[in-house]
Amino acid sequence: VQLQASGGGLVQAGGSLRLSCAGSGRTFSSYTMGWFRQAPGAEREFVAAISWSGKSTYYADSLKGLFTISRDNAKNTGYLQMNSLKPEDTAVYYCAASAALGRHSAIYDYWGQGTLVTVSS
Repeated sequence: VQLQASGGGLVQAGGSLRLSCAGSGRTFSSYTMGWFRQAPGAEREFVAAISWSGKSTYYADSLKGLFTISRDNAKNTGYLQMNSLKPEDTAVYYCAASAALGRHSAIYDYWGQGTLVTVSS
């Protein structure tokens, strides 16, 4: 599975962005899709994950109610809707795919290249 993240950019605090993750290959729909982010000088951290069917979703506790993960398997694409953005949300956002379902980056076998989100105050 190859992944391509897009949709990042510069946004003011309080604004919204929607990231996309385009997957290639027939098996994309059978994988869990996750989003992670890495701020400058920080460790990569879990943001959200969605099961292959879309029926189960998981979020970092601090992002519940602010970010929404979804997917459209017919389009081989996943999404991360980010609302009420704050400067501390500034990071490179990565999408990833896993045969398992979970929050730990170690279980994700396939990674996109990342897209930069910058939130100005």
